Amino acid sequence: MTRSTASTVIPPEIFRSSVKSVVPSPFFRTWPRLVSLAHEPFMPMKIEFFPSPLMADCTNPKSIVGLLIEAATLIPTSQYLLGLVLFVLIFLYNFLEFHLFRDLLKGFRGDQVTLTFNPRSHIYEGVASKCRIFHGRYLATPWLSNPHFQTAFLNFFGRPPVFNYKRQVFQIPDGGTIALDWLMASDIGRGAFGHDISEDDLAPIVVVIPGLMSDSSSAYIKHLVFKIAKRGWNVVVSNHRGLGGISLTSDCFYNAGWTEDVRRVINYLHQEHPKSPLFAVGTSIGANILVKYLGENREETPIAGAASICSPWDLVVCDRFITRRLIQRFYDRALTIGLQGYAQIHQTVYSRLADWEGIKKSRSVRDFDNYATCLVEKFETVDTYYRHCSSASYVGNVAVPLLCISALDDPVCTKEAIPWDECRANRNIILATTRHGGHLGFFEGILGDRLWYITLFPSQYCVCFCIFSCLVT
Repeated sequence: MTRSTASTVIPPEIFRSSVKSVVPSPFFRTWPRLVSLAHEPFMPMKIEFFPSPLMADCTNPKSIVGLLIEAATLIPTSQYLLGLVLFVLIFLYNFLEFHLFRDLLKGFRGDQVTLTFNPRSHIYEGVASKCRIFHGRYLATPWLSNPHFQTAFLNFFGRPPVFNYKRQVFQIPDGGTIALDWLMASDIGRGAFGHDISEDDLAPIVVVIPGLMSDSSSAYIKHLVFKIAKRGWNVVVSNHRGLGGISLTSDCFYNAGWTEDVRRVINYLHQEHPKSPLFAVGTSIGANILVKYLGENREETPIAGAASICSPWDLVVCDRFITRRLIQRFYDRALTIGLQGYAQIHQTVYSRLADWEGIKKSRSVRDFDNYATCLVEKFETVDTYYRHCSSASYVGNVAVPLLCISALDDPVCTKEAIPWDECRANRNIILATTRHGGHLGFFEGILGDRLWYITLFPSQYCVCFCIFSCLVT
C-alpha cells in the first residue's frame, strides 16, 4: 500500500522571514547557528507533507462523537451519581426558595423587621416605637429555612396546645348559624375549660377570624388563641358558616369578602359585654374580611384595635400569582381540594344553588369560584368577584388602629398585592413585614416551637393605645 504525499518548494526569502518571525529572540541568542542559517544563501527546499490519520479522524464528526463517548465511559459511575445529586440539590434549593446558606453567611442573625407607616402616626409614636420586637430581627428556624416548609409544618406538624373550647351557637337573622368557640383567661389559670364570662370580668375580648377552610381546631388558630388567653385576655373564634362542625342552615355562604357575619358577631359581643374592650385578629382570608369590614364601617365599629396577619389584600393579583409557577400551583390545587371537600359536606345546598358537576371537575380555586361562588353570590365574572371582595381598596378608610403583618416570601399571598402606599398614607395603620416566614408560619427557635407573630399579642400598650403590640418574652 503506497502512501500519498504532497510537496511544495519554499523560496529562501520566505524561509528566512519565517524563521525570524516564528522563532523567538531567546532562541537566536542561544543558537547562533540557527540565526546564521537565516542569512546564508539557501537553495530551494522541497518539503513533503504526509496526511496524519489522526487529523483525518478529527475531521470526521462521527469520529469526534465516538471519541467523546469513549472518554465519557472512562469516568467512574460514582462521579456521575455525585454530579446528579449535586444538580438535584441545587435545583431543589432554588426551586423551594431555601435561604439556609444566606442565614449562615449572616451568622444566623436574621433580617430586620421593616415597618411601613405614616410619619405623623400617633400609633407609631405611642406604641410601635416602644416595641422592641418591631425594631428587632426575625430568624426562621434553620431546618425550616424556606417558605414552603414553614407553611407545611404549620398545617401538618404545628404541635398545637391541648385545650377545649366552650361552644356558643350564634344565630344570624337570615337563618344562618355560626359557631363561636370561647377560651377564657380563667380557664388557663384553673386548668379547666368551658367556663362562662363572669359579669365582673372586664378583661378585653379578642375576636379571631380564621382563614379559608380553617376553623377553631386549626393548629395556628389554637396557638394564637392559647397565647392570648395565657396573657389574661378572653378569646372567641368566629368560625365561618359551614365550618367548625356546623351545618349550613340557610342559602347564604361565606366568601372572601363576606363581612356581614363578622359585623353581627362584633355588634353582639359589644352589646353583651359593653365594658370589655374589643379587639380583632384576622388570618389569611379572615384578615381580608376583617380589613374590609373596618374599611366599610370606618368609625362606626366597637373594635378598639385590630391585627391582620398574612392578608391576600388583592385577590386578582393573588389569583394570577398562585398559577404563575409550578410550586404555587400545588397550593392552588390543595386549596381547591379543600373547597371541594367543603362543598361535599354541604352537597345538598351546593347542588341546588351552584353547578355541582363543575365543582367536582374544578382544578383550581378560580374554577371553583366560577362554578360555585359566582353563581351563589350572583357575580358576573370571577374577576368581578375578586375585585369586589379585595380589602386593598378599603385600607384608606380604616379608622381604628390596625397592625398588619406579612412575610415577603409568602407562597400564597404575594407581596405584590400589599398596598404599600395606602398603608403609608393611613395614620391608623402600621405594616410590619419580614423577609421570611411563609404563609402564617413564622416559626423561630432551633426547635421550631414558637411562632414569631404570636409574641406580638397582647401587651399593656394594647390597653393604653388600643392596638396590639408585643410583650417581651
